[in-house]
Amino acid sequence: MGDLLMNFLSGPVPVEAYLGLSLVMFFAGVYGFLSRKSLLMILISIELMLNAADINFVVFNRYLYPGHLEGFYFTLFTIAIAACETAVAIAIIINIYRNLSSVEVGNLNEMKN
Repeated sequence: MGDLLMNFLSGPVPVEAYLGLSLVMFFAGVYGFLSRKSLLMILISIELMLNAADINFVVFNRYLYPGHLEGFYFTLFTIAIAACETAVAIAIIINIYRNLSSVEVGNLNEMKN
């Protein structure tokens, strides 16, 4: 049993390990998105889901097309889009906090008036 574990740990990292990590990250993001009430925590959960998708892009590119860089370029593009999305979302959250003194999702109904 010890030799099997040492052989597993000494070789290259298998695809399943990366996909497992990505799966755990994605479902942690889904859980955070569905269960949190703070807009900031929901934003962090969305970013976690985007990072899980980025890991998938890189892993599939690396193992299916090792000579090409399209997966890496697409990941860089999605990171740039996520940064822009985060900046806009934080600006919206700051304006909500200025108006309501809270960033809870349940308090957003007060903005209808």
